[in-house]
Amino acid sequence: MKLSPAAIARVLPFATCMALLALRGHLPASLGFDLRWIYGISVVSVGGLLAWFWRGYGELARQNLPTWREALLSIAVGAMVFMLWIKLDAPWMQLGEPSAGFLPLDPQGAMIWPLISARWIGAALIVPLMEELFWRSFLMRWLESASFEIVDPRRIGIKAIVLSTFVFTLAHTLWLAAIVAGLAYALLYRSSGKLWCAVIAHAVTNGLLGLWVVQTGQWQFW
Repeated sequence: MKLSPAAIARVLPFATCMALLALRGHLPASLGFDLRWIYGISVVSVGGLLAWFWRGYGELARQNLPTWREALLSIAVGAMVFMLWIKLDAPWMQLGEPSAGFLPLDPQGAMIWPLISARWIGAALIVPLMEELFWRSFLMRWLESASFEIVDPRRIGIKAIVLSTFVFTLAHTLWLAAIVAGLAYALLYRSSGKLWCAVIAHAVTNGLLGLWVVQTGQWQFW
């Protein structure tokens, strides 16, 4: 299947992030390089790709910014997903173990703040843009029509929402929490017709999760 330029702009940042995540999870620790910094490389690489393709993301143009009411709703949805995410972590709600855990501590157990900062910036700022462009702007609309660019998100059917959320779930260890998050972001996108609403909600979820993880030391959520 040949991807259109619009599809490539939405798929390539996501594919790059997934490739680097897989690399970090499988490289031997004996390389003499702190593999946790591959996440920092991912932040720079994916951020650079998003900046390069930015003009091609019409749904993120200024005229598609949410209203104050839509923005407040998005923030509320993001906060709700965060509160549910940290509760839906029972063993039966998990799909195996993360392939590349992230523990930003030195051998004495002290926090390594540059690593924490890179992780939080990636999770709260880069990942929401990257994932919403892939999962919602591309995949969810592509499941509706191969010419996804012309699909009005407010006309997306239940089948596309369910299938895209199912695939979204497979990319996360906490499968039940991922279902809740995926459906929340998808329905927010569909109801508002604005990708920014899903991006804002996703950013709030990840931002709050990062702050909570650092505060509580529940590193398994990262």
